[in-house]
Amino acid sequence: MVARLVIAAPSSGSGKTTVATGLMAAFAQAGLAVSPHKVGPDYIDPGYHSLATGRPGRNLDAYMCGPELVAPLFAHGARGCDLAVVEGVMGLYDGASGLGELASTAQVSKLLRAPVVLVVDASSQSRSVAALVHGFVSFDPQVRIGGVILNKVGSDRHEALLREAMEDVGVPVLGALRRAPQVDTPSRHLGLVPVAERRADAVAAVAAMAEQVRAGCDLDALLALARTAPPLGVQPWEPGSALGPDQSARGSAAALRAQRNPAPPAFEEGGSGGKAPGSGRNGVGTAPARRPVVAVAGGSAFTFSYAEHTELLAAAGAEVVTFDPLRDEQLPPGTGGLVIGGGFPEVYAAELSANERLRKAVAELARSGAPVAAECAGLLYLARSLDGQPMCGVLDADARMSGRLTLGYREAVAVRDNSLAVAGTRLRGHEFHRTVIEPGAGATPAWGLVHPERRVEGFVQGGVHASYLHTHWAARPEVARRFTEGCAG
Repeated sequence: MVARLVIAAPSSGSGKTTVATGLMAAFAQAGLAVSPHKVGPDYIDPGYHSLATGRPGRNLDAYMCGPELVAPLFAHGARGCDLAVVEGVMGLYDGASGLGELASTAQVSKLLRAPVVLVVDASSQSRSVAALVHGFVSFDPQVRIGGVILNKVGSDRHEALLREAMEDVGVPVLGALRRAPQVDTPSRHLGLVPVAERRADAVAAVAAMAEQVRAGCDLDALLALARTAPPLGVQPWEPGSALGPDQSARGSAAALRAQRNPAPPAFEEGGSGGKAPGSGRNGVGTAPARRPVVAVAGGSAFTFSYAEHTELLAAAGAEVVTFDPLRDEQLPPGTGGLVIGGGFPEVYAAELSANERLRKAVAELARSGAPVAAECAGLLYLARSLDGQPMCGVLDADARMSGRLTLGYREAVAVRDNSLAVAGTRLRGHEFHRTVIEPGAGATPAWGLVHPERRVEGFVQGGVHASYLHTHWAARPEVARRFTEGCAG
């Protein structure tokens, strides 16, 4: 099994991303095949991880995917690698609000049987660092903290005091990093600026992180610690196996293409909902002549996606083609379905609006009844307007920036049949946005949220499923199969 480390911290802002990304890059530059991973739903950090390693950054989310999938998804991503580095989320023991250790870095480290390296911001302490580390080590004996990296150390004298204090704890110091603002990455309203928006600067930042880690960390000791991780004893997740052998069990293309906005059923927490009958473009039971083309939005405005989504679409029979709504004036030839994930359309509203030809092509595809799956940024792009700028006009809704951050895990139930799921399907997701959307009268919601609050959310309209909710399809692989079957045309 691959050697592995989990990079954690007492709290956010301690320097996890700098250390984890720097370690990934330093080991990759030393000739190791490094598999990058991120605990939780974050999309931005994995972009820097990918830049550091040359491999897709992958998320490990025990809330959205379930604890049982964490190790198989890890093994899938780390297959063939020499080393895996897992960047934690928030503080080591912080997880889904009110649900104990669920989705915490600590839980993931136990599921992976991986040693933890604790990154401690030592900028305002000396001997107290020993008490802090002792508390984290003793809080959960099942979490194996194998070493500490002291970050933001002010001087040689400061480092000496910290190392002396740590001798009483019995946890080895595996690195001490000086304050280095030159490796900082810029942030804005939802966190770090994605790699796709600043690639040249991001390359330089990752190189600086690697150099800082090489200069301040004992890479040999860290690699030796990683190699103490025992075998996991799990089978790697496989997209084809996850989909199952029966491609028709979840319904034909006909049942997936004929949603034409009947009145939504009364939402019940138990997940009841009506079904809308109809027939698809190919007719019931008609096999497509070729692999349906699924266009996936990319480029600087749409950078949020999970690697497993496109893997599942391909395994379900789709030909996945990426396009850039900022530059491409047409959808890929033969597009039968459209996936528009998350990102920052609010930053690029004027440029997206100026690409009128593509906006019209998207609207035309949606009017045809083709499946369109839009999450968060995609929802905004399908609206009539965003901050006053014309968008695709698929939805009778207007979006705008707000001063309020909406953030957190959600449990949802599909209110009615749609291009992603049948009514009553339960799924966990995550919201993260500073925009609001104002729907017109008569809009049909996509989800009924049942935890931690109860409300309806999103839009179902024809083949369109648009929502603020980010989801991880590995938890519900039938979503990819249903969507792909609906794209056959």
